[in-house]
Amino acid sequence: MIEFHPVTLADKAWVRDLTLRSGFRGDEYCFGNLYIWQEVYACQIARLGDYFLAKAGTEQPSYIFPAGSGDLKPVLDALWQDSRDCGHPFRMHGITPEARLLLEDWKPGALRFEENRDSFDYIYTVEKLRDLAGKKLHGKRNHIARFVENNRWTYERITPQNLEDCYQMNRVWSHQNGVVDDIDKQNEYFAVSIALDHFFDLDFFGGILRVDDKVVAYTVGEQLAHDTMIVHIEKAFHEIQGAYPMINREFVRDYGAPYTYVNREEDMGSEGLRKAKLSYYPDILYVKMSAAEVGAEG
Repeated sequence: MIEFHPVTLADKAWVRDLTLRSGFRGDEYCFGNLYIWQEVYACQIARLGDYFLAKAGTEQPSYIFPAGSGDLKPVLDALWQDSRDCGHPFRMHGITPEARLLLEDWKPGALRFEENRDSFDYIYTVEKLRDLAGKKLHGKRNHIARFVENNRWTYERITPQNLEDCYQMNRVWSHQNGVVDDIDKQNEYFAVSIALDHFFDLDFFGGILRVDDKVVAYTVGEQLAHDTMIVHIEKAFHEIQGAYPMINREFVRDYGAPYTYVNREEDMGSEGLRKAKLSYYPDILYVKMSAAEVGAEG
């Protein structure tokens, strides 16, 4: 049985080393995500040789495709045996089309695959989000123009001195958006609170947008791959026209230079999120699928 354990800050260095080796751009391979969401999704991790392993869920536990370097077959064999030792069918998620081919070659006919559209990541070039050029993004530029015309605004990086302002905005934003009556929003509030609690421990970076010195938007991200940054959190007050596209643009202008791509994560099946993410015309719709051994329920 593989010795999985809860995600701790002490795991950060080796997890990032192995996930960077893989080159995966899916948000499942982001240490910050694993850390802030681990209690919600019952996530645990392990190292096997030069591979990073993760397992999530209690009723139907599922592994992510291993990330690292070296001979993959014994690692997959160990995960298969772990499912036997733990008494549950083998399941895996976050599988790219390329990873699917490796799994089919590993155990031909043993797994059934299913694309998970709600979990596809939306990936854009830094250039696109920075410049918002072209006819398709004309509406975004218009919203930003209205924001600039109507407001006395500033942008700044998140620092120890202004982090508390993000906590305060998160509380107000969450209550305005129905956190009291929605378990998913309560889980998100919990994860965001952990992200802010450990913002600097996790090597996060972020930006704040102010109007008349009041925070109206903020965003938080980190490095995901050598060429990709990821946006974990983006909050803005809807009543302020242009606040969302403005914080998105300013954040990428501030931190995007070392990267080629920005992963803005999945839409989780939310019609509103899907519409918003598609409105930026992703350069890569990062396909992910799940696998379960033939005969397993669910």
